[in-house]
Amino acid sequence: MSDAVALAVEVAVACRERAEAHDRDASFPVEDLEDLRACGLLGLMVPQSLGGMGAGFATYAEVARELGRGSGATALLFNMHSSITGALASTPEDLARSLGAPDSFFVARDDVLARAARGACFFVAMSERGAGSRFTQMKTTYEREGDGWRIRGSKTFCSGAGHAEAYLVVARSADGQHISQFLVPAGDGLRVEQTWDPMGMRATASNDLHLDVLVPFDALLGGVEGLAPLLAQVMPQWLVASYAAVYVGVARAAVDEAALQLVARGLGDLPAVRGRLGRADAAVEAAWLVTAEAARLVDLAPGEPETNRWVYRAKLLAGDTAAQVAGSVLEACGTSATRRGNPLERIYRDARCGALHPATSDVCADWLGAAALGVDPDAAAAVARW
Repeated sequence: MSDAVALAVEVAVACRERAEAHDRDASFPVEDLEDLRACGLLGLMVPQSLGGMGAGFATYAEVARELGRGSGATALLFNMHSSITGALASTPEDLARSLGAPDSFFVARDDVLARAARGACFFVAMSERGAGSRFTQMKTTYEREGDGWRIRGSKTFCSGAGHAEAYLVVARSADGQHISQFLVPAGDGLRVEQTWDPMGMRATASNDLHLDVLVPFDALLGGVEGLAPLLAQVMPQWLVASYAAVYVGVARAAVDEAALQLVARGLGDLPAVRGRLGRADAAVEAAWLVTAEAARLVDLAPGEPETNRWVYRAKLLAGDTAAQVAGSVLEACGTSATRRGNPLERIYRDARCGALHPATSDVCADWLGAAALGVDPDAAAAVARW
């Protein structure tokens, strides 16, 4: 076990103890983020030269899985932060320069990563009402104003809204020609609206975020307009497979908690119950093996067609497995496990969200089916995937 994974195991214990209260109140787990900050995990993906741990995607996946076993919501918040720092840290410099990134981008990138290593937290503001996470349907706009960019719009499902140092915002140019990403600092021009009262992942505090803000020129990620759709295609791991490890962890938490409750209730001798638990255990480990293989290939050959197939396989299997396993073991434990305050009831609700996160299970399955048929899975869609 690596040092980073050992830290995640330790943090997960404390997160698990606080999870019920934050779930009940749909409140942001401030203490959990403080623990992640204190042990240095917010700098997990940051290069060692900038003060971080220098981890790759495979280590991220292990850390996210362990955090998911403690609190799915906290693991999801960690995923959002890591998807920003990981994408920035892992984008090859030659690729960035070939796309037109100026020298100022690399200076700004290193500043963001160094801040993360010092404990700054960054979250994602991408989804919109009526558009979800599809870039092509977003109505948030940006345009040049003076030496910077004016961004106007509203985001929903913004995990950790009000608790980040900056937000990754996806917006389209006012003329409709480009879809770009910006790192927007918290402060004036941003307003959080308390809208969050969902079924699961309640402690992500994913409220709405309204923007009418002027940001400096170097807030444009990559330093070039129009990169968002391209990066979604060539680096899908941070938009797709990073969720997988979280939900494998949640699925494992469901099996672990069910086993405790079944033993406590004296139901462990029933063959049908043992069978449910055995199938659940096997399904979780199978999903993890696919996720681990995807993570290994991301580190070895990022962006390759076969790597991206594994990325979509991981998200599909993790999301579906979490929902199926949590439902099965909940049924094994009986009606008492459905009471609010029972850990398995919370885990079940969190697990049910895995298939819904982008790319949804339906989108992943369609992407994989297109690839299996030998057509371009990013182009072969009746509705734009992003």
